[in-house]
Amino acid sequence: MRRGELFSADCPSRSVLKHITSRWGVLLLVALLAGTHRFSDLRRKVGGVSEKMLAQTLQDLEGDGLVIRKSHDVVPPHVDYTLSPLGLEAAQRVEALTDWIEMSLPLILEAWQEKSERTAKNANGNGK
Repeated sequence: MRRGELFSADCPSRSVLKHITSRWGVLLLVALLAGTHRFSDLRRKVGGVSEKMLAQTLQDLEGDGLVIRKSHDVVPPHVDYTLSPLGLEAAQRVEALTDWIEMSLPLILEAWQEKSERTAKNANGNGK
């Protein structure tokens, strides 16, 4: 497989990469692996996301063809979000990365602790 111009500043794949790998993009893709969700369900499931960021991220993912938005003509308005076939592929790949992070977290936390200790040591003038 030949790669595009990912390293070029004007490569359109960078925009898709940004949407998929943003903090909320990753979490929404993984959340939608469980199936169709309403906006409010996603807001509850993905802790910490604001309504504005949730709406923007869903719009970005929909624009990239990864998420399907279905609006139901009822009162109050009811909108469902689900992964498209392309979105399912992306979500499975992102889920593999999140699984790796979770499994590697003890080593990552250890690295954070070591860095913190080195930084404290250097700040105290003992890092020589």
